[in-house]
Amino acid sequence: MSLDLSYVLPLRWDEERDPDELTGYLTSLSGLVDLIVVDGSAADVFAVHRSHWRQLATHIPPDPDLGFSNGKVDGVFTGVRRARFEAVVIADDDVRYNSANLLTIRGLLENNDLVRPQNYFAPMPWHALWDSARSLLNRAVRADFPGTLGFRRSFFIGMGGYDGNVMFENLELIRTVAAAGGREAVALDLFVARTPPAPGAFWRQRVRQAYDDLAMPVRLVIFLSVVPVTIFGVATRRVRWLAGAALAAVLVAERGRRRGAGAQVFPARASLFAPFWVYERAVCSWLAVLSRVVYGGIRYREGIIEMAATPRRRLESRFRTGGPPVHPVP
Repeated sequence: MSLDLSYVLPLRWDEERDPDELTGYLTSLSGLVDLIVVDGSAADVFAVHRSHWRQLATHIPPDPDLGFSNGKVDGVFTGVRRARFEAVVIADDDVRYNSANLLTIRGLLENNDLVRPQNYFAPMPWHALWDSARSLLNRAVRADFPGTLGFRRSFFIGMGGYDGNVMFENLELIRTVAAAGGREAVALDLFVARTPPAPGAFWRQRVRQAYDDLAMPVRLVIFLSVVPVTIFGVATRRVRWLAGAALAAVLVAERGRRRGAGAQVFPARASLFAPFWVYERAVCSWLAVLSRVVYGGIRYREGIIEMAATPRRRLESRFRTGGPPVHPVP
């Protein structure tokens, strides 16, 4: 079976890792999709990857005319330029599609301009359960923010791409498609696996992920309020009140687990981690705000990224006034 679908995998490995597992995954995709690996790794690492992947995919570096602060977006633009099909999937290097997933997303893109699947961790060690609580809380409200999206290539080019000088690049793409009048399919039951990070990488991501909430002010205020409210509750010995708040977080997460058949991939114990994730995000939100004040943004690789994502109103104004594209895509 061969799908009329282009799969873009942007990656950058600062040091060589064992590529065998990813090579096995790429082998499963080769021949099924138009596979494009845009590799921003150092020259020696790129050469190792080339030896493994040149028979499986179009393996190329990012185009030299691109230079977004968020290098992943360089890979997305480069891949879209090479894509042979209208249906395009972009995915982080830890995302693991199967043929049924790809067939579903290909079908959804026939009537939608953007498809937002649902990631879940496989396997699911303790820190993956912890982070799964974030997904469940997001699902309870509306939808999660996965490490993969599908979109129509013509729509992406027509809207002039999206801003790659932001930290939360997937939200930026989602907002830009909406501002351009695109139709989004939130596929709560399209479950796409991803491999969990190592525990060390998990902890290093906490403040950077919390910085994303600067793009969602109401959400940020809620998390910032958790710390002073908790301190007040402890100081006034309102133990039952605090226990009730923790139970509420579990119940909200459980609602997210049961929406869209989420119980198929999220175990019930993931909901129990919701209070821990909320308190972790609350503390990290304060650290993210401090980073914005002290450094002017959040550290990302060799630089600082100031903006989490462009406000919706600014994007809508850009399309109303016919503003210029972020960067030529073709």
